[in-house]
Amino acid sequence: MMLIPTHHFRNIERKPEYLQPEKCVPPPYPGPVGTMWFIRDGCGIACAIVTWFLVLYAEFVVLFVMLIPSRDYVYSIINGIVFNLLAFLALASHCRAMLTDPGAVPKGNATKEFIESLQLKPGQVVYKCPKCCSIKPDRAHHCSVCKRCIRKMDHHCPWVNNCVGENNQKYFVLFTMYIALISLHALIMVGFHFLHCFEEDWTKCSSFSPPTTVILLILLCFEGLLFLIFTSVMFGTQVHSICTDETGIERLQRKNQPREHTGSWQSVKETFGGDFSLNWFNPFSRPCQPEIPSDKDLVRQVTSLSDTETTEDPSEETKEEDCVEVIDE
Repeated sequence: MMLIPTHHFRNIERKPEYLQPEKCVPPPYPGPVGTMWFIRDGCGIACAIVTWFLVLYAEFVVLFVMLIPSRDYVYSIINGIVFNLLAFLALASHCRAMLTDPGAVPKGNATKEFIESLQLKPGQVVYKCPKCCSIKPDRAHHCSVCKRCIRKMDHHCPWVNNCVGENNQKYFVLFTMYIALISLHALIMVGFHFLHCFEEDWTKCSSFSPPTTVILLILLCFEGLLFLIFTSVMFGTQVHSICTDETGIERLQRKNQPREHTGSWQSVKETFGGDFSLNWFNPFSRPCQPEIPSDKDLVRQVTSLSDTETTEDPSEETKEEDCVEVIDE
């Protein structure tokens, strides 16, 4: 058997009283599918409001500074339709990412009665979260902001005031993609508008005074460039995570340890909702609904106590303090 560091023993529970399971409140009756999810976090709510404000500011500048004053009606109509459609899809994706349950594990199911009902055999373990008093399935992590364990949690994003997890990763990917597209579109229109105003009289290329027009365009240019870079990086990171079937947390935990990528086209289809179609880009269509973990999915098999310890990454101890219920001979 491998030698176990002394500090690891605090994560091993041989007595049910360690977590005081009798204080765990059984989970409430599950609500209907599609029940709205909202995190009451001041920072996240403020960031979500700022996101909407910046999109609406871009909408104002594009419409009232560049398109409506333009005498090229075809140019204004086409660009107005494209920009407004992308902005609508971006805000719709933002709402879906913010108000969708990311994959929360039932809270309070780590009761003594429920653990005993699993009838654990020698060599079997269950992982329990002492923070939300829940039994954690594989690849679930606790979020200190949501105060819940989230299945396949990638990260908590304050801009959508929610975790990015199993059920809402599609909406987050669409949100970053559409924000990147409207940022690029706005930058292109700003460039054409500056060229037009330099060739024409500044007083005729906008309904506002020349200084106000310049300030509004420069602010929009700065906003568009900043969010184009930021959302493009986030979009690429999320697509890579989906293709490799590895969340951001899992990537940080393994650090330099080699890992065999198990990602496949199937994981992409599950995230975006079936075979490739326009519904992949539709924030109103749901991804493939994952199966609800059964009791068997909560139990993990180990061959020895040392194997139980090696399943815990040292970097995780400072963040989650997982507890393990061990049944040994």
